[in-house]
Amino acid sequence: MHHRVEPGLLKGSGGQSASQNVGATAPAPGYASPGTGTGTDAQAGQQAAVPNTPAGQLTVAANAELGSVLTDADGRTLYRFDEDTAEPPKTNCDGDCATAWPPVPAGDASAGEGVDAELLGEITRPDGTKQLTIGGWPAYRFAKDVNAGDIEGQGVGGTWFALAPDGKKAELAALPGLSTREDAKLGEHVVDKNGMTVYRFMKDEAWPEPVSACTGDCLAKWPVVAPVANDDTEGVQKKGLMSFTRPDGTKQQTVNCWPIYTFAGDKAPGDTNGQGVGGTWYAVAPDGKPIGAPDKE
Repeated sequence: MHHRVEPGLLKGSGGQSASQNVGATAPAPGYASPGTGTGTDAQAGQQAAVPNTPAGQLTVAANAELGSVLTDADGRTLYRFDEDTAEPPKTNCDGDCATAWPPVPAGDASAGEGVDAELLGEITRPDGTKQLTIGGWPAYRFAKDVNAGDIEGQGVGGTWFALAPDGKKAELAALPGLSTREDAKLGEHVVDKNGMTVYRFMKDEAWPEPVSACTGDCLAKWPVVAPVANDDTEGVQKKGLMSFTRPDGTKQQTVNCWPIYTFAGDKAPGDTNGQGVGGTWYAVAPDGKPIGAPDKE
């Protein structure tokens, strides 16, 4: 399964790796050969050689499944290995394992926006090279991540996981069925349980009862938000918070009686690509009003 994510000065940890060289004949647990899966062994070897470059300025990317994911300056996902340790920092990935999971060099790593420079450190590997650590965890790339944003290494062997900016395993924080988030341009707006922006369609009706004008092909681009229990919301106006039954029998949630949708063009939490589309689709304020829409109410 193909996965993608869309869009300080280095401080030493003071510890050095005490790991033993497992060698080519004894790969670490959870090791995945770069020659497995699609492509040839030669291609995999080429892939492994490409990512083993300085990390540059670390950045944070958003992923619909994993939340915030740490990437290098080229947008490549960084990983951690469960067989390693953070206290003290230690690597247990060497030999063939390090071919499939190239260690991230510590040299020029710096903290970009959303990354705490205090969490950046380094360890000395058995071959004498310096490896970047995040919150004490040695950082790696995955040889099969060919393009920026790939996260093919997530969950491999049940021991490899994308890094969150704080060094923990990247995972999406549990959200209520409906809640709000703050956006630099839109301000506070409603999001669904996956953190995806919620929208209103200006051709819909709310009174005397909710009526959706989005049908047929429209629904492929603007999926309806399923019903949400009133006590499974946070920051959203309770008045008019209800669901209604569409003509095809499915149920749809409303905010202040207005039908709400998500947008297929939004790929990650925080995306607002549906804002203003066609002059008829707008993000939803906590009181149900369309943000930035012409004042017609």
